[in-house]
Amino acid sequence: MKWLKRVALGLLALLVVSSVGGYVYFDRKFTPPANALSVSNAAQRIPLRWLASDGNPHAALLLPVKIDGIADVFYMQLDTGAPSTVFYRRSLQSILEQHPAAFAIEAGKQQVGLGFAIDGLNVRSPRFALLDYGSKVESGNPQAANIIGSIGTDLLEKRVLVLDFRQDECAFLQAVPEAGFADFQFRKRRILLPARIGDQPRTLLYDSGSSGYALLTGKQEWDRLKTPGGLVKVEKGNSWGRALKVMTAPANREVTVSTVALPLTDVTYVEGTSRMQDWLMRSSGMQGMVGNTLFLGRKLTLDASTRKFKVE
Repeated sequence: MKWLKRVALGLLALLVVSSVGGYVYFDRKFTPPANALSVSNAAQRIPLRWLASDGNPHAALLLPVKIDGIADVFYMQLDTGAPSTVFYRRSLQSILEQHPAAFAIEAGKQQVGLGFAIDGLNVRSPRFALLDYGSKVESGNPQAANIIGSIGTDLLEKRVLVLDFRQDECAFLQAVPEAGFADFQFRKRRILLPARIGDQPRTLLYDSGSSGYALLTGKQEWDRLKTPGGLVKVEKGNSWGRALKVMTAPANREVTVSTVALPLTDVTYVEGTSRMQDWLMRSSGMQGMVGNTLFLGRKLTLDASTRKFKVE
């Protein structure tokens, strides 16, 4: 599972560390590169495609894209836990085998320049990061989930994101009327939403790349929120060589995000994180991570330019 490999980054990249040395390290390590996207037009009613895994029908959220000059439809994961849009080297190399004039990957380079479209929205950059990841695309198969990269929050700096989980569609708009909106934090291009669980205020990272998990939190909070005696689902994971145990337990709670109460039916805890990760977590003001599962049946609008959001 992709998100497990970056548990430390997804959870820690937005932390406000209390010590001066810790803050300097955080600021240097997790400040994203300058936004190099050129964006034009807008897109409405983009169909969402869900990727299932391990019995979870909402394990990943995919958007259809077209690379400039190529008629085939590919997919990119919408990942609001990542500050930059990236492409997968192995997937792009297989595309180049069939479309050698579409773009170029220079030997030894970790970047690629190209343009792509999401419906009517056009996105281009001379330096998308390339990850040594992905697999050969299946050309000519419209049912294949040919995932070629992930869309990060650099795009949210350019357009308002509307995720309508009621209709399974989304939009990237230039502006929206902001009646009834609330404030959120957009720190290091990470989305921090104000919330309450019971009578406890919480600050939660919204990471659509951790799509299938409603709430990922620490051990003490997990013990407090889970249903006593409930069956715990245990999965194995790995974070940069460190073995992890991912435990998801049933819950019967509510998470209030802004003014909207959302049912919390399960809660997840990751065991096996390092002491440094635990220390940074305790030193921060962030108390958990939420994925798309929490917002199913709702509509979520995020305007990063004004730091305003709304749940309907």
